[in-house]
Amino acid sequence: MCGIAGIIGRGPPDRERIFRTLEAMRHRGPDSSGFLTGRMGEYQATLLHTRLSIIELDERANQPFSDGSCHLVYNGEIYNYLELREELETAGHRFRTRSDTEVVLKAYRQWGSRCFERLYGMWALALLDETEGRLLLSRDPFGEKPLYCAQRRGEFYFASEVKAINSLSGTRPEVNPRKVCTYLVLGFKSLYKDRNETFYRDISEFPPASCAEFVAPECPVPRRYWEPAYRPQPMTEGEALEGVRPLLFQVVKEQLRADVPIAFCLSGGVDSTTLASIAGLHLGHRINSFSIIDQDDRYDETENIDLMVDHLGCDHTVIRTRTDNFLERLGHLVQHFDAPVSTISYYLHAFLSEAIHGAGFKVAISGTGGDEVFGGYYHHYLYWLADMASDPDFPRLVEDWRTGMGQMVRNPQLQNPRAFIDSPASLEHLTLNSDRFRALMRQPFDGLFDEKEYSDSLLRKRTLNELHHETIPSMLHDEDHSSMMFSLENRTPFLDRRLVEFLYSVPVPLLIRNGFTKWLLREAGAGLVPDRVRLDKHKRGFNASILSLLDRSDPRIKEYLLAPSPLFDLVDRQRLEEVLESDLSANSMSKFMFSFVSIKLFMDHQAGMAL
Repeated sequence: MCGIAGIIGRGPPDRERIFRTLEAMRHRGPDSSGFLTGRMGEYQATLLHTRLSIIELDERANQPFSDGSCHLVYNGEIYNYLELREELETAGHRFRTRSDTEVVLKAYRQWGSRCFERLYGMWALALLDETEGRLLLSRDPFGEKPLYCAQRRGEFYFASEVKAINSLSGTRPEVNPRKVCTYLVLGFKSLYKDRNETFYRDISEFPPASCAEFVAPECPVPRRYWEPAYRPQPMTEGEALEGVRPLLFQVVKEQLRADVPIAFCLSGGVDSTTLASIAGLHLGHRINSFSIIDQDDRYDETENIDLMVDHLGCDHTVIRTRTDNFLERLGHLVQHFDAPVSTISYYLHAFLSEAIHGAGFKVAISGTGGDEVFGGYYHHYLYWLADMASDPDFPRLVEDWRTGMGQMVRNPQLQNPRAFIDSPASLEHLTLNSDRFRALMRQPFDGLFDEKEYSDSLLRKRTLNELHHETIPSMLHDEDHSSMMFSLENRTPFLDRRLVEFLYSVPVPLLIRNGFTKWLLREAGAGLVPDRVRLDKHKRGFNASILSLLDRSDPRIKEYLLAPSPLFDLVDRQRLEEVLESDLSANSMSKFMFSFVSIKLFMDHQAGMAL
């Protein structure tokens, strides 16, 4: 887990910019740093790297890592590197380190750009092949590791963070006002509908599951090496479970590979508790867990967490939310993210990352992606009911929902079991109160929240949109930045390509059973996770209310929120003040107010305005 940056141009940048950029990425890799310039036909490519040592701690694995005329800078982990190494040794390759970095480079030597189809893990990398006169960029299947790109003054830049591109190029980008309005009106799930558009006018993200070969400072069209799709195969419930359980166990086993201690982010839900139970009880790994607890009863998972801590016998640390220094802390995060913090959850995640780092850990495992691959959100249940509408037993399926998870739904759009039978294209539940937020804009905003037609199954169409364009990209962005701010690697076992491919081959009827979402995950944890947790239908996760963090009774808070700002060129200040004084207890209002505070801090920082 590291930081990478680079430039393709007629010559290398001056050394002052190189060292300034390495320092800007130091939090991503405090253990070592380096750079290298090589030929790329008539151009030159300069590669920069800062290292967080996780596997093979010896300096011989530092980067840029070279093998003859091939040079690599790489951010991430390849979890199946031991198996690949064995295969490559059989093919005649010899290794001088025990690192996964060298495995990636040898894999390229063996298979060329097709090597990415064999890698299971997370990565963003640049590989310079001087013999071929080309530079290769690649990113992991889901975009767990960030990779930003920009073309400036006839040169091409790439980096793990926007600030590194700015440092290396010596310029600053302009804020993209359309992205700001999109975020405020349609929420964080809208941010990755167009991956070519970021919060900056001239900066884009390199797409996940893709690679591109450069021979000049212009970005070619990236080639996708993988794309998830719903391809159901005939199978019984037992066959589905027989496929999922050993695969999940294998994924967790691989992601425990490290030469440094590993911590677990533990909520009271079935995702993180299953991962910790597999690691602790099935694989015999010593569990060190960390949880964050909010004072709002809607998000308090203390009961389940305490049960899991006793069950696993783990060393456990609890962090509690607080309102003190909220603006200052969020402002610091926004500066580090080079973007607004998208949700309250990742404001909280930074508290977790700080605590885990402070306890001496370099790696944390989280349950990100469990809902999207197993089908776990409340609205997934209703999409499933729509897919099952022709089932002869449909009335009983509806009754299962009514007596179970249907009782816990707060979103008014999701309290009708026929919601997506009657209105299959409706997305209103994802953008509650968007008309009210749209009315706050000073200029008409015509952006719409839409989805791509990935599948005839309403449930799998929804989850594939979440994987590609909505929850997963946004969560991975913030998760990476909030953890790497504290030199902490975050691992997400549920986003393993093999596991996702299998789960998207499971027929929809098997995903929800007997009134439970994520049925296959719950069954995979049987005998490991206590039933009180495994069969709990409540969904909370790492979350909090804005009222737990923003003290509106403090006049300094209100003064800052309404103070002059470039944001008020886009947002009507008077109407915003009315929202600030209104009831913010509803989830949609809480989310909006957090978004407003976060984007104002971002806009003020970009304009050089101190908090």
